[in-house]
Amino acid sequence: MSDAQSSISMDQCPQHLRGNRSALTRWCGRTFFSLMGWRLEGQITDAERVILTAAPHTSNWDAVLGFAAALGLNVRLFWLGKHSIFIPGFQWLMRWLGGIPVNRKNPEDVMEYVNQAVEKHQGLVIIVAPEGTRKKAEKWKTGFLRIAKMNDCKIQLGALDFPTKRIIIGDVFEPSGDNHADLETIKDWYKQYKGRFPDQF
Repeated sequence: MSDAQSSISMDQCPQHLRGNRSALTRWCGRTFFSLMGWRLEGQITDAERVILTAAPHTSNWDAVLGFAAALGLNVRLFWLGKHSIFIPGFQWLMRWLGGIPVNRKNPEDVMEYVNQAVEKHQGLVIIVAPEGTRKKAEKWKTGFLRIAKMNDCKIQLGALDFPTKRIIIGDVFEPSGDNHADLETIKDWYKQYKGRFPDQF
């Protein structure tokens, strides 16, 4: 299946943000994504470093579909995940997919991992789920706003909409410096989309 025929294309990712996934890996991502009946809308912004927020996060399918889209895009991707999922035997896979373990007891380690990735790669995209959990979260995490400021990253809003089977790469968000107000603005943007389990958002 060529990019032109699929529901996802490398053209949706700027050249300097692309990874070095094999043609087979890219084909597998696009094919799985398309067979599931999903499509990707929008384009990753043309910036050196991008933090892409991902919500609503209500099921494990969010990650599966997100990984398929990332492979199809061939984007140089990193993502933040709970350290507990980086278990022996599967840790290599998580790292290969761009995983950065998050241990909330040692938040400084996250910053160090991110800093290392930024120093190593001229262009990259970091995926962050601001809810921090698949369950309903009254308070979203502000860590991605701090990471963006420290590493001069553009913040772009990304959404999963299960009723229409779309992943949307949406607006670029310009922080005001007031983290609380910024989170409320971002949460309002996400109200137009529904996760697999809407009552958990």
